Amino acid sequence: MTAKRDTLSPIFRKQMSEKVAKTDLPFDVPEKAIVSGWFAMGTELNPYPLMKRLAAEHDALLALPAIADGKLIFRAWVPGMQLRRVGFGLSEPGPEAKEVDPDILFVPLLAFDLKGYRIGYGKAYYDGGISRLRAKKQIIAAGLAFDEQCVESVPTEPHDERLDYVITEEGVRFSAGSD
Repeated sequence: MTAKRDTLSPIFRKQMSEKVAKTDLPFDVPEKAIVSGWFAMGTELNPYPLMKRLAAEHDALLALPAIADGKLIFRAWVPGMQLRRVGFGLSEPGPEAKEVDPDILFVPLLAFDLKGYRIGYGKAYYDGGISRLRAKKQIIAAGLAFDEQCVESVPTEPHDERLDYVITEEGVRFSAGSD
């Protein structure tokens, strides 16, 4: 799936990331909601234009994922904040950034199906993070991807967390409320 995504041109990826940012979201965004995205790596869809829009329109507080004690957590982030480099080419806010529990969690993926399941990068960090957040409060977990990343079926394991939505440049491709 990475190789398939790698065939998408940089111009297409940029245009489609901006198109996703303009999409009418299938859920309400409360004022001052905590919204987590990620820094796009390689050829991933870039969630930053959507995060920037929600910050401007809803005064959303932004967050980025970080790994602490082997689990995924989220730390407050503002554009321009110094990030620290961690393994696999990732950057994250350091421990001085406040840990937060997002209300809306945009999730990266390699592939998704129309049942709301995703293939991530193999460590189940997001599944664990989503599970911990859902145990604390009601959240929205929305996968962001290119339409080309849709597959017929994603193999699942008991720890896999189903997304509430999957949004691509073609709009909402999956909504848990519609099945």
